[in-house]
Amino acid sequence: MQLDRRQFALTLLALGVMAAPPAFAGADEDAVLKHVETFRAAQAAGKAGAIAPLLAEDLSYSHSSGAVDDKAKLLSGITNASYKWTSLEYKNPTVKVVGPAAIVRFNFVGEQEFNDGRKVPQNLAILMNWLKQGNEWKLLSRSATKL
Repeated sequence: MQLDRRQFALTLLALGVMAAPPAFAGADEDAVLKHVETFRAAQAAGKAGAIAPLLAEDLSYSHSSGAVDDKAKLLSGITNASYKWTSLEYKNPTVKVVGPAAIVRFNFVGEQEFNDGRKVPQNLAILMNWLKQGNEWKLLSRSATKL
């Protein structure tokens, strides 16, 4: 059986070979980066209410001290913090989307000023894992390592 180009294309389409490609990963990467920046800005301002919608219900949030928070404990810690951020940057973020997950890495650099006047610099390596739930990206886990 000989196929002309049209028949060949229709055959490939029927087999799924020429079906529309999956959503461009760049769009998901951009969405995740936007959420990461929203998280950073809310963290710097100490706004738990702006962070809450970004978090998965099963959040596991590890601090560089080794302490691990769930969603409720993290939001309570932000609300009741005994410090404010005088600066906070997420430097050189990278995002890799893998199916419904996104792996984000960056250098966390900032300074905290505690209520007693102490200033404590922070320089951390951060790993965040975001999970696409429906059409929304939610922070599922975060890990911090002191540099």
